[in-house]
Amino acid sequence: MNKIIIVSVLCAFSLQASDSINTWFEDGKAHGNIRYYYINTAKETGATQTSQHANSVGGQLGYTTGSLYGLKIGATFMTTNPFATPSNPANVDTSILGRDNGVRVNGNTNASNADDGFSVLGEAYAQYAQDSYNIWYGRKIIETPLIDAKDVRMLPSTVQGAMGTATFENGIEVSAGYIDRFKQRTSNVFTNIIEHALGANTRAITGDDGGYIVPISLGWKNRDVSTHIYDYYAPDFMNSVYADVMVKNRLDNDWSCSASMQGIMQDSIGNANSAAAKAIMGGEINAKAIGAKVSLTHQETTLIVAYSNVASSSGKHDSLVLPWDGTPLFTNTITSNDLFISNYGKGLTSDTAYIGGTTGIKLGVAQKFDFTGVKGFKAVLEYAHYNNSIFPKAQEDINAVIGYTKDKFSLDFKGIWVKENSSASANGSVISQNDKLTQYRIIANYKF
Repeated sequence: MNKIIIVSVLCAFSLQASDSINTWFEDGKAHGNIRYYYINTAKETGATQTSQHANSVGGQLGYTTGSLYGLKIGATFMTTNPFATPSNPANVDTSILGRDNGVRVNGNTNASNADDGFSVLGEAYAQYAQDSYNIWYGRKIIETPLIDAKDVRMLPSTVQGAMGTATFENGIEVSAGYIDRFKQRTSNVFTNIIEHALGANTRAITGDDGGYIVPISLGWKNRDVSTHIYDYYAPDFMNSVYADVMVKNRLDNDWSCSASMQGIMQDSIGNANSAAAKAIMGGEINAKAIGAKVSLTHQETTLIVAYSNVASSSGKHDSLVLPWDGTPLFTNTITSNDLFISNYGKGLTSDTAYIGGTTGIKLGVAQKFDFTGVKGFKAVLEYAHYNNSIFPKAQEDINAVIGYTKDKFSLDFKGIWVKENSSASANGSVISQNDKLTQYRIIANYKF
């Protein structure tokens, strides 16, 4: 019945506005990103050494119609295709291929192998905008502190649901939505968002086989100050609150600075406080974190200092729960997600900066070189130190990036060196993951 009503409305609408519909498509725009990615990861744990690498080419191709009485329709095709990979699947770095799919295979679900490429309709949505209101429904890329696209490999993560946003002249922005499915960046499967986080433990923790998230946010900004508050409510699982504030100041034509603070609180709710759920999680979810960041920019040079602390709470699951590619702490580095805590069923694991009791410090410098007369080059160097009394040793990260951008083309060379990488399992126990991790990446993009 609903389908008949929708078709009837569309037919009547099209008869009255055929010219407008023609314009709707004529004003549409195609967009895309052709991407090449090479990654090489070496790990040392005691006397054991492993090495993996992979090449892939693919990217995204999308189309968005023009506006018809405020309505737009969009879709984005995504694909990753390996080539020149090792013959032994154990030596393939699947983080740019189907790593999440491989985890799902191990869970006896219908998905391809980890070292296979895949294609997926990652976005397919209708969006209506009128005055200060914007509403979308369908599959879409979103970027928020705790649910993110995490577009640092071949493809971004996307979600399925709906979101409405209202923006006001005084700088206030309010949004609310409903999200029930999540496609991790190394998968072509849109899975129930709660099941994706908890896997085989979904029913034991939530009392059901799935669930949903209601994200609500409030933001405000003017020329120098911006602040945001997010509440992610997942019934019978957890409630997450994230807040930050940033103050910017331009000192003169050459100097500017900014200071930011953030806070995160997570608590298990409903059935997740049952005895069975607590046994799996090592106690009820009770995670709290704070962070601060200061940056100073002089012409083409930016210096960054960041601090974070995740509170320790004995007998509870005190590590941050980040199943949907959110990596919000200011001390986060590009290596902090190397364990892929957003893989299917791994949502209760935590890595490095996000483990309860961890204090993190990050120092960084970003440098452009336009002053030399050769425009487009950049360099980034970061150092991070994560300390926790329950770690065997403190973790140290060094990240280096050299990049070049010209018009629609960009090329980046990245080097990552990690010592004493640690992780926390679902029940909170800490594992010394690697003595050393070394990774190199080459990423080429052509956007149009």
